[in-house]
Amino acid sequence: MAATLEAAPPDAAPGDGEQPRTHRGRVRPVEHRPMPPDAALSWVITILITLIAGVVRLWGIGFPDPKQFDEIYYATEGNEILHNGGYENNPGYMFIVHPPLGKWLVAAGISVFGDNSTGWRVPAAIAGTLCVAILIRVTRRMTRSTLLGAAAGILLAADGLSIVQSRFALLDIFLAVFVLAGFGCLVVDRDRMRDRLAAVGPYGGRVGFRGWRLAGGVLLGLSCAVKWSGIWFLLGFGLLSVLWDLGARRSAGVPKPWVGTALRDLPGAVGSFALAPVAAYLLSWSGWFLGENSYDRHWADTHTGYWSWLPGPIRSLLNYHAQMWEFHSTLRTPHSYQSSPWGWLVDGRPVLFYYPSNPSPTGCGAAQCVRTVLDVGTPALWWAFAPAVLWALWIGLVRRDWRGWAVLVAFAAGWLTWFSIPGRTMFLFYMTPLVPFLVIGVTLMLGAVLGPANASEQRRLIGLVAICAYLAVVVVNSAWLWPILTGQLITYEEWRSRIWFPSWI
Repeated sequence: MAATLEAAPPDAAPGDGEQPRTHRGRVRPVEHRPMPPDAALSWVITILITLIAGVVRLWGIGFPDPKQFDEIYYATEGNEILHNGGYENNPGYMFIVHPPLGKWLVAAGISVFGDNSTGWRVPAAIAGTLCVAILIRVTRRMTRSTLLGAAAGILLAADGLSIVQSRFALLDIFLAVFVLAGFGCLVVDRDRMRDRLAAVGPYGGRVGFRGWRLAGGVLLGLSCAVKWSGIWFLLGFGLLSVLWDLGARRSAGVPKPWVGTALRDLPGAVGSFALAPVAAYLLSWSGWFLGENSYDRHWADTHTGYWSWLPGPIRSLLNYHAQMWEFHSTLRTPHSYQSSPWGWLVDGRPVLFYYPSNPSPTGCGAAQCVRTVLDVGTPALWWAFAPAVLWALWIGLVRRDWRGWAVLVAFAAGWLTWFSIPGRTMFLFYMTPLVPFLVIGVTLMLGAVLGPANASEQRRLIGLVAICAYLAVVVVNSAWLWPILTGQLITYEEWRSRIWFPSWI
């Protein structure tokens, strides 16, 4: 890692040195820097951490064998998609309340491994492992530091909630991978935009076709095709990308950056963040359109009204979406493990997935044995989330650091928006797509701990030791929780020692 540390440029992380100031004393935004030169080493590190994360997520994934929690819906619906030729039709559940893409992915696992617990869950494990790999690359690009990219990957690989969500056939981990991948494409686009921008004329130069931004819009549209909560990330990151364009034109010295952004960037942004996501979303419904027996497919055949000028399948889909919206906006069914967003940031009320009454009378070597799967975040990591948000706010407002704003936009999309539907039944695992971005926030704090690249060797060594110590604490904390994350057979006393708060029961 020593070579990696030396290769990190001065802006490797917020707080890495004095920010340049204008003649009026204002802090300038962090400058655009080249990537570190250790590309080969960075890929070796990425692959190694990703392989470890994959083993953690895939090991014993078939246990427990019965469907747990909402697997009873999503694994069942995935199997229906596979055998019905692309659509769901389960009247036993009244109607289907989420778009189909996540269940298409579950169906892909069933097609390879069969209609069993392994088949349902392998796609989620792959998605969770990909999140780790993507996060390493995105964080490295954002911080220009392979060390900090590796740190982010280790933190996410060791997060308890991410591990459990990757080991069950639920939808949130699929939402997470599409959101994170879409954001990653936009970060690459930000760099490419600045590399290609030439200040020609009063509005700035043209930068040509922006494939990375288009890919980002498509991936964020696909996140909406998993769960509608992806819409907030699409809106937030789309706006952020346009603001990055404005900042790039300002940095290039364009005399009229606002006009240049409106004329030369905004039309492409509309295509990338409106037309492309809608097309990707509708494509995920292709099985529903083609299936004669898909739910409410022919509703428009017997209903007319104000929208009767629209094609029948579109009207049927709109009516179906109105029903889905009614369900989600009025869901008030009490649940033993529901929680408020206020408690999510401190790991307040995790969700119990599995707890058999008598797992084994003597198999654990004690009078009373326990098996349980608790969907809980690793406290050593999660308790740093609130400080990370405050740090992002500080560097975003005071240091004008775009990385802080990226964390804040994700935080607003993945946490703050849940307060728009007060009283709705909610669960801690709704944080799944937000966790990688909060990990980025924690990593930015670790960058400040590391110190500036031009600091003394002793200062950097102290920072490195502190970072390694924190990573070790998180990994050890995750290992300690491993038995209750994966349903290992342990004694009652061992179980109690891992239940740190009454709200975890």
